[in-house]
Amino acid sequence: MTEDDYIAAHIDPEPAELRALYRHTHLHRLYPRMCTDHVQGRLLTMLTRIMAPRHVLELGTFSGYSTLCFAEALPEGGTVDTVEVDTDYTDELLDLFEGKPITLHTGDAEELIPALMDGRDYDLVFIDANKRRYPEYYTLLRSRLRSGAYILADNTLWTDKVLDPSAHDPQTEGIRAFNDMVAADPGVEKVIIPVRDGLTLIRIK
Repeated sequence: MTEDDYIAAHIDPEPAELRALYRHTHLHRLYPRMCTDHVQGRLLTMLTRIMAPRHVLELGTFSGYSTLCFAEALPEGGTVDTVEVDTDYTDELLDLFEGKPITLHTGDAEELIPALMDGRDYDLVFIDANKRRYPEYYTLLRSRLRSGAYILADNTLWTDKVLDPSAHDPQTEGIRAFNDMVAADPGVEKVIIPVRDGLTLIRIK
């Protein structure tokens, strides 16, 4: 038994809908590792319950696993706006989200952020889109989020490539730049949680 297996066996079980979605993602999607898994999904749900956000903004929907985790724990009347650049699976996602407090927006996250944030006061933002653009996302979000709002950023250890001095691909450099920006920002509290591929929790002071 691996450490991950042990953890999964000692936390809340994975809901049936999410277990089926995880399997479907691995059978039918390219790069299925991008999908949130059982352990990280339960963490996202727990954090959402603790934060009790009225409105969540997710950058990077992929197959919708993390989106459902946020929606599962919303307080009454809460909403999730999720942004996905890949339109190939729009119909599939719309079917998945039917009847849930989730609105799918298709397009480039960097282009959509200003309009979305002008129309709604978000309490929680999840960054899981183009790794090269993490610094730009942070700049756009930072100036618009109120005190007490949260940002969760996924993949901030990037399979430990951020530690590899020989790794200079655009994705790694983007995440490194983001991590440095957050670390140097005195206006936020921040901690990197070493779950899966690294999850940074940021609170606006």
